Amino acid sequence: MKIEQKAWRELHTHAAAQISHGFADRVMRSAYGPRPHVWRQLYAVAESTLRPGFDERVLRAARVAVELPSLSSQFALSAVTAAACLGAVLFINSRSLDQADARNLAEWQQLVSAADEMDSFDL
Repeated sequence: MKIEQKAWRELHTHAAAQISHGFADRVMRSAYGPRPHVWRQLYAVAESTLRPGFDERVLRAARVAVELPSLSSQFALSAVTAAACLGAVLFINSRSLDQADARNLAEWQQLVSAADEMDSFDL
């Protein structure tokens, strides 16, 4: 076991030598974030860079952006949606009818060719 303990100790020593000075302090600061006095300084700097009334302008713009749509715009959107759905249904229906017609035509052609073969045997 002494060899294993020695290897662990050497690994620990080598790893500790690779870590730069102040590493633990930087890790702790990034984990916990800025201290309260730093936040206050950041708020003060931010306040000084914003023009007066900025918050009111932002709130006014946000309220305008979320206004309820008018009845006519809702009706237009509903009509466009209904038209798109109808177009999709008609396209799919037409495609499936074309496929069914092609399949039925192929089956009838097989029946006709089988009937022609039977007629040729009767002669």
